[in-house]
Amino acid sequence: MRVKITVIRKEFYGDLAEEYLVDGKEAGACPVLEVGNEFYYEGGAVMPEGFCPVAWLDIYSSLCALMSGDNIINDWYKNPKTKILCCTDGTRPVVFKLEQVLD
Repeated sequence: MRVKITVIRKEFYGDLAEEYLVDGKEAGACPVLEVGNEFYYEGGAVMPEGFCPVAWLDIYSSLCALMSGDNIINDWYKNPKTKILCCTDGTRPVVFKLEQVLD
């Protein structure tokens, strides 16, 4: 089994950036990931090439749970093999879809 990670949305809250970030609105949305990017998690602690290290830390435990087939913590989704998560950047979060992929 693998987990497919897809970037489905990028947000940017300019008002918060202006108030709290050194670069303010010039910081812009996440510079690392783009909507439509796809990555595969094969297991272990190996981050897919090109993935954001901060976002990796944010979603890693949920990746491991999906990889193990543990759907107990995922019982409010229509499809228990899919989960929607985001990174913890409060001014420019990125939203991910995680899907179990059976090989």
